[in-house]
Order: sequence, then C-alpha cells, then structure tokens
Amino acid sequence: MMIPNFVSILFVIVTSGLCPSFCSREVFRHSAVLDEHGKYHLKWRYDEKTITFETVVETKGYVGFGLSPTGGMAFSDIVIGGVEKGQPYLQDYFTDMNREVLRDYHQNYRLEYGMENSTHTILGFSRDLNTCDINDKTITESTIRVIWAYHPEDFGHPGPMYHGLNRGRKSLRLLNPKSHTVTHSGAAFFDIRHNNVPVPVKDTTYWCKIFKIPEVDRKHHIIKIEPLIQKGHENVVHHILVYQCDSHLNDSELELGHECFHPNMPDSYFTCESVIFAWAIGGEAFTYPSHVGVSIGTSLDPLYVLMEMHYDNPTYQADLIDSSGLRLFYTPVLREYDAGVIETGVWVSLYHMIPPSLPEYISEGHCTTECLQEALELEMPSGIHVFAVLLHSHLAGQSLKTRHFRNGDEQQLLAYDDAYDFNFQEFQYLKEERTLLPGDNLVTECKYNTKDRKNMTWGGLSTRDEMCLSYLLYYPRINLTRCESLPQIRKQLTFIGVKEMYTTVTTWPFIIKSPKKYNNLTFTEAMDKFSWSEKKGNAFNDLVRQLPMNVRCSKHGQERWSAHGLIVSPPKVKQTGEPQLATCNRASPLHLSSVLLLFPVICAAYSTIRIRWLMCL
Repeated sequence: MMIPNFVSILFVIVTSGLCPSFCSREVFRHSAVLDEHGKYHLKWRYDEKTITFETVVETKGYVGFGLSPTGGMAFSDIVIGGVEKGQPYLQDYFTDMNREVLRDYHQNYRLEYGMENSTHTILGFSRDLNTCDINDKTITESTIRVIWAYHPEDFGHPGPMYHGLNRGRKSLRLLNPKSHTVTHSGAAFFDIRHNNVPVPVKDTTYWCKIFKIPEVDRKHHIIKIEPLIQKGHENVVHHILVYQCDSHLNDSELELGHECFHPNMPDSYFTCESVIFAWAIGGEAFTYPSHVGVSIGTSLDPLYVLMEMHYDNPTYQADLIDSSGLRLFYTPVLREYDAGVIETGVWVSLYHMIPPSLPEYISEGHCTTECLQEALELEMPSGIHVFAVLLHSHLAGQSLKTRHFRNGDEQQLLAYDDAYDFNFQEFQYLKEERTLLPGDNLVTECKYNTKDRKNMTWGGLSTRDEMCLSYLLYYPRINLTRCESLPQIRKQLTFIGVKEMYTTVTTWPFIIKSPKKYNNLTFTEAMDKFSWSEKKGNAFNDLVRQLPMNVRCSKHGQERWSAHGLIVSPPKVKQTGEPQLATCNRASPLHLSSVLLLFPVICAAYSTIRIRWLMCL
C-alpha cells in the first residue's frame, strides 16, 4: 500500500477550533486490513464506554463502514463519510430487511477528523459501545461482522453511487484485549509446516505429521506463535492443533505425513495426546503475556510434536497442494511461569447428537468438580490462572460460552461469543486473569441451529459434524490436558423408543435389537429414522441436559486421573454470570419532547433522504 504523504495532506479541524484527538496521535492498539489488496485499513481503540475508529482507504471518494448481524447488508448499522472540497462529512445510516439504506434519526457516530491527499482518505470517528438506538448494533466482546465499501467519487446527491466490487466483509472481535507482550529482540524461531501435501478431493481431511523441536542446551520459552497459511488457502486450512508426543520416538518418525484417524496411520501418532497449542481460521499470531511462555528444553517438555491440520474442502477442489504451518518464536530469557492448555467441553463422539430442523439446541460439556478437584489438589492447590480461551464448534454453531461455577454459584462468564462465526476463530485474551480453584467446575455451552438440516447432526470431525469445545490457556502448567463430559447413550435412545441393543458389540456404531422397526439398524440409523419435530427436539434437549454423564479426565500422554470414567449427574447451579449491558433510558422527558417537536420536520425529511445502496453482500 502507498503510504500517504503527510506533508501534502489537508488537515481539517472539526471541533470548533479545538484540536481533535487526531492531533495528539493517540495510539490505536488494534488494527486490521479489511481487503485482500491492502487498500482498506481499519484501526481502533476503546475504553469502558466508547470506541474510536480510524479508516485509511485508498480513495478520494466516499468510505463506507458498517456492522452487520450476518455479514450481509440487511439490518446493518452503517456510517458513510469522506472529504469533499476540503470539508469532512459523516452520516449515520441503517438498513432494513430489503437492504435499503436509511438515514438514522439519531446520529450517534461522531466525526473526529477527516483528511485526504492525492491517494487516500482518512476518517476518524467514534461512538458509544451501546448507543441505546435500536438501529445501531451494540458492540460487545462477541464476534462482529464488519462490512466495508468505498468509491472513487464522493457522496453526492441524492446519495452514494454504487461502489461496484469495492466492498467486502470481515469478522473481528473489536473488544478483544491484546497482550502487552513485545517479542524479545533476541528471539529465534523455527517453523513446523507441511511440505506439498496433496489435499484430498473430499469435504474434510485431517492431516498429521510429527516434527522435532530444536534441541537447546537449557530451558527456553516459546513466547509467540503465528500462522503460516499458504496464500490462497486461507479458507482451506480450517484449524491446527499441536500435540506433545512421547519423547522416546526417533527421527525416522519425521519422514512422512499421514491422514489422521486413519486405520493405517503410524502407531507413533497414538502417543501424541496433550494439546500444547491451537489455532483456527481467521486467527492471527498469538503472543503470550510477559510472565508466561511454553517451556521447551527440559525432560518434561515436548521434543517431538504432532501437527494436526484440518483441511476444509466442501467444493471438492482438485489439485490443491498445501505447505501451511506455524512459526514459533522462542527465547532463553525465561518468563516466570510455564503455560499449559486444557481442552474442555463435550467429548467428541457420536453420542453427542443434535436433532434436525431446530432453530435452537443447546449442548453442555462439563469440566466436572471431580476432575478439577483431583488434579488441582495434587498439582496446584492454590489454583491455576486462565489468561485466554479459544471457543470452537462447527457450521451449526451460533453462540458459545464457557461458564465458571464455584460452590454452585455462577461467576462471571469466562468467555463468550454470541455471534459465533465458523470462519473466524481466535483466542480471546481475558481482561483479567481468572483463577480456577479445587472444587470449581466449568460448563462449555453451545447453541446450534439445524433448521436447514433433514438428518441428525453428530459429534465428529467433519465440518458438517459438530463439536463443543473450549481451549483454556493457563499457568502454571499442571498434569491435566482434557476435562470433558459426554451424556450417557441409553436414555437418549430410549427417547426414540429403543428397548434393547445387542449385548455383543461387534460393529460401530452398535446395532439395535428391538423394537422391530429399529431391528438391525445402527443407533445412528435409528435416530435418523425417528420422526423429529421442533416439539420433540426441544423435549429431547431438555432430557439430554439432565442425563448422567461420563467424565473424561486426562493427564499428559495416555494416563488418566481416577475421576476418568466416573458417571456423574450435571450439577445444580445458580445462574448469575451473564454479561451486563448498559441500562438505556429511552423515556427521558427532554428526549421525548425534542422528538415530538421535530416530528413533522423529520417525517418530511425522511421521505426525501431514503436511498438505496446496492451493496449486494
């Protein structure tokens, strides 16, 4: 991108003779490039009540910026601005269900500054996080679908001209706190990446390969991990998991990759159990806090790691050759604590099942008191400290949250995303580190929408299957890698009328014996055969959330805590942990009187300012 020549920029002061916030050059701690050609740059900063944006766009015409509930144009919150004849302008708009752009009566976006040179337009503007305007989107810690557009000419009358292909969308987490850590100038790095992997012509592929960590003469810390996604494969590489393997492997295991979870995959892959890092589509580099790092170089640390890469190829593209991976920065300058990862949520299994044609279905995965108490009391009685969370589900996922309970009382949510985007997943840094103590328990809650599906959705690896997981980054590292649950299967099958299964299990999925209508069907075939309705689906959901559950409580390697395999009932809890939004007072006398006085004028103006902005996103 060409950097604007600030000597030739026309500065426009827009605050009644006072210097705007731009003059002080306050630092924008967050930034993103919204288009693939690098022509639309967005920066932002926020405090407890407001957010300030700066757009730097390669155009001398108008700039459009919006917040959308779905990534499309309908029901979006939009602002359009620019600089025309030396004067900046900015207008607040919204769209209806037909994508018609309407001027918002309440102009809640505040122009801070505007300027342009021979190539670029720069706009600074701000707004409250919650404007209490039904036509504005409230900005929370959840994913936000940002839409953008620009045009070579300014706004004009009666409205902006069609922008053509200069438009797009990008999911961001605008209120995700960033780590303050700066990569140490002396940090070295190493790459783990696949080498010309032929991506199979099928919907979902998990590809695995073992790598060796560079041998160091003493303990080091990994302090930053960034994705190396092959250009053009940004939508093909869906997520990456890195597992610690048995340190007694030999270098012959490094030669070839293989499809994961395949009957013929190498036996050495089964020794790779403990997740040490996770990355997912849309995520950027992850920098650890200044007091935490991933330890390498000691006898407890990873020497061999397995990288598991999920390739998503729903259009069955042929001739895809991929060499994506990760870059890991490490340093001998040690931090105070070693980082660990705990996978929590629903144990990935066919026993996790979601009926079709439902607008909402809730799955709950428990990190139980029994598992956490046993591990923490023996390893770290004073507790562990969570500093980031990655929430993960697949295509049916709509919203996810990680709930934290202590003595039955719900604490503030550990993490949440009420607008989950399958194509945008990244670690959420916590505003404040959260301590987990012996006796606490966690619930990962996932809401799904299966209205467009005719058959059951199963827990599994494919993007059409589902998961419900939270990956917790924490310190100090303890010997706990998975803390999950799975509802028992028998009563789920009883719901659809299954009476008896064959006691000798020789196939998977297992076979049903009676009643006659399900005889010799697998349990998955029987669940699909059942005549589901929204009422039956909701009743099934209520049942499943109360069922006894199997506990998964895993150590590093293939060892288990004694809580593993227990059958426990879901705990009874008090729900108090939902995030609180600012209270809106929509009925102040001054506000209402002002509206009533202006109502005739507004009505007359409204009929003349309606415009249609053909942003066919």
